[in-house]
Amino acid sequence: MKAMVVYDSIFGNTEQIAKVIGKTLGSEMKVEVLKVNQVKPEQLTGLNLFIVGSPTRAFRPTPAIKKLLGSIPGNRLQGINIASFDTGISLEDIDSSIGHLFINLFGYAAKPIANKLVKKGGNLIIDPEGFFVKGSEGPLKEGELERAADWAGQILEKL
Repeated sequence: MKAMVVYDSIFGNTEQIAKVIGKTLGSEMKVEVLKVNQVKPEQLTGLNLFIVGSPTRAFRPTPAIKKLLGSIPGNRLQGINIASFDTGISLEDIDSSIGHLFINLFGYAAKPIANKLVKKGGNLIIDPEGFFVKGSEGPLKEGELERAADWAGQILEKL
C-alpha cells in the first residue's frame, strides 16, 4: 500500500504532526511526507491513502493548500482513501466571545479540506481532526504528537 501525507506549515507545528502521522503509517505501508510546494497532482496516481494537513488561517487552509486542492482534476481521487487534519488554537484557549462565535460559524481548516477531497472523488475514511497549539504560533500543546500517532493508528485500522 502507498500513502502520501501533504502539509503546509508556517511555524513548524503542522509539519511535526504530518511527520508523526507519516512515521506511524510507515510501520504498515510506503509513505511519502511532503510539503505542499513539493507536490504535483500527477503524483497522486497509485495512492491508496492521501492525507492533507494545514494550519488554520482565518478559519481556512493556507493559500498553498487551497491551490493544491484546486489543481487536482475532478474525480482524480476516485478509489483513494482520504483524510485531513489541521492545527490551530483550541476553542477553550480563546478568551473572546467573538472568537468563539467565529470558530463556531466557520470552524477550522480540516473540514473544508476533507470536503474538497471528497468532491474530487476521495473516500473519507475518518473524520477530519484538529491538533492544538498554544497561542497563535505554538508550540503544540502537550500530548498532541501522541494524539496524532493515535489518529494515524485509527486510519490504519480502517484500511
